[in-house]
Amino acid sequence: MTDGTAPPGPARGADRAGAIMAAEMAEQPAVLRRIVERAVPEITATARAVAARRPRFVLLSARGTSDHAALYAKYLIEVELGLPCGLASMSTITAYGARPQLADVLVVAVSQSGGSPDLTATTQAAREAGAITLALTNNPDSPLAEVAEFHIDILAGPERALPATKTYTAELLALYFFVTALGGQDGLPAARALPELAERVLARGEEVRDLAGRYRFAERMVITSRGYGYPTAKEAALKLMETSYVPALSYSGADLLHGPLAMVDNISPVIAIVTEGRGGQALQPVLDRLRSRGADLVVVGPESATRSASGGFALPTQHLQEALQPVLEILPLQRLAYEIAIARGQNPDSPRAIAKITETR
Repeated sequence: MTDGTAPPGPARGADRAGAIMAAEMAEQPAVLRRIVERAVPEITATARAVAARRPRFVLLSARGTSDHAALYAKYLIEVELGLPCGLASMSTITAYGARPQLADVLVVAVSQSGGSPDLTATTQAAREAGAITLALTNNPDSPLAEVAEFHIDILAGPERALPATKTYTAELLALYFFVTALGGQDGLPAARALPELAERVLARGEEVRDLAGRYRFAERMVITSRGYGYPTAKEAALKLMETSYVPALSYSGADLLHGPLAMVDNISPVIAIVTEGRGGQALQPVLDRLRSRGADLVVVGPESATRSASGGFALPTQHLQEALQPVLEILPLQRLAYEIAIARGQNPDSPRAIAKITETR
């Protein structure tokens, strides 16, 4: 165990189902602390070098879990910097051979392994097209890190379980520090409390195990949020699908009202991620509509939001910047996916049909 942290669950022996995922979830406070204590100067130097080039637009490329971290970065960049920002459609380059004009564009590729061929090819093509290219990975020796002009190491350490946990939260925090530094701000004071807060959340595993009991036989689930919490909803849905094979649909609260709400009834499990701040305020009308339909609603968010649901997990978000709350929000939801998988007799360490490095092209 990293820094002597014990895994947050019943699987303590390496031969137990879910033992690796449990251990890696438990490492997250240590990983966050490592970034806070060691990575910020390097990330800040990289951000300053990029800022000196005055990018006019940001394009983010990623797959899977890292795609949700990239979506988080999109919110950060647009809200905090006011820069237009988009998510790349990599197949336009890899499948169709398009060569967009990318002069003065910052292209950020996010990948735990840095080994996906389409990310590497897209980043290489972007650099050849005049883009400023940055790779953010857990492997500084990866092909993606090699082709990008700049690289940020997220310092998460080896990740062996197929479901990504510690690399996701490490990506979020590294992206937060990069974007705040890109805007000329020091993000460190606001983030110093995160490792200790993460420890507090992960210590409440029994609460999550109790919550998982209501979803053991669920045939589908809906996860919703708005603003900075929306990437958390997408990542939580992915974790549920890849560990316990529960069809989990993730929606922005606004999109949920534009049609999908019709499928929600009084037996439909819904998890709402309520970020304390403007995103949570924007989600309130959605929560009201869900309650009016009698949905089986669980809220992950500040204590004030969990009181009005039929169940919930209160997060210690007081005095924590809205932009940093997603680092905490995903922790009980990772554990929820783990607990549901164990309850259903699955092994979350090695979900069927999934490889650790997915080589999309």
